[in-house]
Amino acid sequence: MPTLHDRVLAARTRIDDAARTAGRDPSEVRLLLATKTQDAGTVLEAVLAATEIAADRGDDGAVLIGENRVQELVAKAPDLADLVAAGRLEVHMIGNLQRNKINQMLPTVTVLASIDRLPLAEAVAQRCTRAGRVLDVMVQVNVSAESSKSGAAPSDATALATAVAALDGLHLTGFMTVGANTSDEAEVRAGFARLREVRDEVLASGAPGTRDARELSMGMSTDLELAVAEGATTVRVGTAVFGERPAA
Repeated sequence: MPTLHDRVLAARTRIDDAARTAGRDPSEVRLLLATKTQDAGTVLEAVLAATEIAADRGDDGAVLIGENRVQELVAKAPDLADLVAAGRLEVHMIGNLQRNKINQMLPTVTVLASIDRLPLAEAVAQRCTRAGRVLDVMVQVNVSAESSKSGAAPSDATALATAVAALDGLHLTGFMTVGANTSDEAEVRAGFARLREVRDEVLASGAPGTRDARELSMGMSTDLELAVAEGATTVRVGTAVFGERPAA
């Protein structure tokens, strides 16, 4: 049976192959380990594997993990704290965030990737400003218009991103989406292309605080090749590394 190290390596290899096929430099695309439902021991094992694989590639950057639920993040935080403090681990919040959970999230999270409405951004900004901190954030966009998915509509995303970028306490670094839930690859790819277009619109606007909004967090275990072809800079992989998750 493949080990966890083997599965992390296989995910990284898929990303590298997809980048080369698209005529891109594989180093432009980061792997984020989506660690929902995984216990702290498994997360640390995966982070160690990713660290070793990165070292073999000559990459000494931080390993990225993504958490969907604040309560899981809080439970794992003590085991991750030293790695975060040392700059060896970035923790991304990639799930829907409720305003009453902001204070619990902030001590551990490096990037909040799921800003989908201005009142939430304003509440996070207020708390960051009060704490004397600037938090990296991404605007989540629902490119598929599926009601089951969070995110701003593409038609609203540019205005939202511009407003978020202007808030003290926040640093807009890019955009995040979840691909369409369909076997139609053309439809999935079109959604990823739409996110890239939103990103480009925001960068071209020259609005204050948008200069660094270049990141595209898109693509998961089932569709990462399509996302990389459309410009993904971060790919979120969970199932392909950790296996199928138990039903919620």
